[in-house]
Amino acid sequence: MAFGRFLGGIVVIGALGAGAFLFLTAPERLPAETWATAGEPDLANGERLFHAGGCASCHAAPGAPDDQKRVLAGGLALKSPFGTFHAPNISPDETAGIGAWTLAEFGDAMKRGTGRNGEHLYPSFPYASYARMKVTDVRDLYGYLKTLPKSGNVAPEHELPFPFNIRLALGGWKFLYLDEAPRVDLANADETVKHGQYLVEGPGHCGECHTPRDMLGGLKTDQWLAGGPNPEGEGRIPDITPVEGRFGSWSAGDIVNYLETGFTPEFDSVGGAMVSVQKNMAQLPKEDREAIAAYLKAIPAR
Repeated sequence: MAFGRFLGGIVVIGALGAGAFLFLTAPERLPAETWATAGEPDLANGERLFHAGGCASCHAAPGAPDDQKRVLAGGLALKSPFGTFHAPNISPDETAGIGAWTLAEFGDAMKRGTGRNGEHLYPSFPYASYARMKVTDVRDLYGYLKTLPKSGNVAPEHELPFPFNIRLALGGWKFLYLDEAPRVDLANADETVKHGQYLVEGPGHCGECHTPRDMLGGLKTDQWLAGGPNPEGEGRIPDITPVEGRFGSWSAGDIVNYLETGFTPEFDSVGGAMVSVQKNMAQLPKEDREAIAAYLKAIPAR
């Protein structure tokens, strides 16, 4: 009898613990007034953020020519140690895309990783970086996406084995890794460096590729931008901290030129996944590329 009561107590405690965990890690939405008072979008700034965020790199149809990169039909397969993710259609199509989404639904996906139906989104969508974006910038990007061509393409479902197909577990992942705090303490930096920090750590989400990950897929922030294995297969993503003899030997001007032209100081050319990133960066105003370069020269070498 005593053992039965003990066992029953363990079950109750376990159930309470599980309930508390689910409550604390439930999908989160920002207060409705956040979006209700956001105001009208600045479409020119929205286009700027579209390029800064590289939206077309993931959401255009695989192999789409440059003149079709703004048709965000989705479908790109993103391979990872956890399975294969497929980028969704985010064109303004009302059925296949996000045409029927409200700004609040879009904003909650961007800044909280919460889907339209209140579900956790997988961090293959880099909301852990987008969480740092200003509300007005999210508004502007949303407004710009609404002006792009519609596509009726229905992207494939993610291909994830158990237990990675259980979205409830993503609440725990967010508890550990979703944080709006800056990745690097540059509180005393000038405005150019701070703008670069915003672009790199927020909409540019550079750390999602250039920072190594732990066994749960979270970024190892003590190795911020220090490079690591290519999550999609062969090769390594380079260290872009100012390490002497490597990327650190590039001047700020070299970085700006690379982002604009795709050529390194050694007259090599951009390759791999960085090709589409560089094309996006080339569309930004020069002051944005200069800010990114200033930030990359200001962070700690790893």
